[in-house]
Amino acid sequence: MSLFGWADSSPEQTARPAFRDSPEARRMLDVREVYAEPAALDSPRGRQIMARLPGVGVTEVESHWRIPALHGNDGNIGRWVRIKTDTLVLGEKHTLRTRPNGRSADWIAPGPSNGCAMACAYCYVPRRKGYANPITLFTNIEAIVAHIRRHVRAQGPKTEPNQCDPEAWVYDIGENGDCSVDALVCDNTADLVVAFRGLPTAKASFATKFVNPDLLALDPQGRTRVRFSLMPHQDARLLDIRTSSIDERIAAAADFLDAGYEVHFNLSPVVLRPGWQEDWADLLTRLDDVLPARVKRQAAAEIIMLTHNQALHEVNLGWHPRAEEVLWQPAAQETKRSQNGAVNVRYSLDIKREALTRMRQLLATHAPWLRIRYAF
Repeated sequence: MSLFGWADSSPEQTARPAFRDSPEARRMLDVREVYAEPAALDSPRGRQIMARLPGVGVTEVESHWRIPALHGNDGNIGRWVRIKTDTLVLGEKHTLRTRPNGRSADWIAPGPSNGCAMACAYCYVPRRKGYANPITLFTNIEAIVAHIRRHVRAQGPKTEPNQCDPEAWVYDIGENGDCSVDALVCDNTADLVVAFRGLPTAKASFATKFVNPDLLALDPQGRTRVRFSLMPHQDARLLDIRTSSIDERIAAAADFLDAGYEVHFNLSPVVLRPGWQEDWADLLTRLDDVLPARVKRQAAAEIIMLTHNQALHEVNLGWHPRAEEVLWQPAAQETKRSQNGAVNVRYSLDIKREALTRMRQLLATHAPWLRIRYAF
């Protein structure tokens, strides 16, 4: 049983095993080693997680941010993917802060995790961690949910529509992880979905590259937005390591809509390389061909151009140098400080502006029903 009333199995689920127990899920995450803060181990969520990992060894650590065997060990670069598969970190999120966003969401909520079992070559999360980036799950989910509830209630009703949503305050709950993958390990995602069911002025939102059918049983009642991230197949094969295929993500859209989610799409990241326009046209045409009308009527999209980082570039050279052939383009990129203070590289202003104009044109031609909610 989750902390907020979502049972591990519904009547429908009892007829078949949960997806998280399937061979496919185990290929994504087969935990053999856990690093944990003592308080996280002693929490109800920590005990639930460890009950699902019988026989797995635990190394207690003072801080989930400072684990020398992971974050400070440059020998881990060659094990980048293996560590994501077999290592899990448990900690408590001590700073509970909701900050304004105004782009994809109105607010960025304190997330239930940091890091991911997938290995997308452009991911910004490991830039602060060094040489390893497995999932860190935050076990004090009760405090996270209580904080979000207080924040939502303090806002009152949303009085003016904006690009995030016309009626609800939108809270991104998965900024630094993938909630679909987190649900393979624990009920943090379920607890957040259930919490937003009871918040009529707000809506949860998270982007995902992983199709987890277990989420279909959560009954979000329209209060959670799932944003399936999409890119051309050629880019995904090179850059989206260990994710669900693009075809699987597209096929899941109707199932998630029918299960009570709002379904949007992240066209992200847009990577500029020879043939990029033709490949995006093909992807948008496929969306137009295969998505049912009910998905199209409520769909919207975010367009996000590639952002990269010098430190991540150097890590990638140690485990996936082919990715850097398209991600690292100094002649087309410039340094820019992000909202969170990080110094990154992005396409230069003129190149980015031209690419966004072309993406809008491609959408108007091949998927005119897909409203652009946000482009950056």
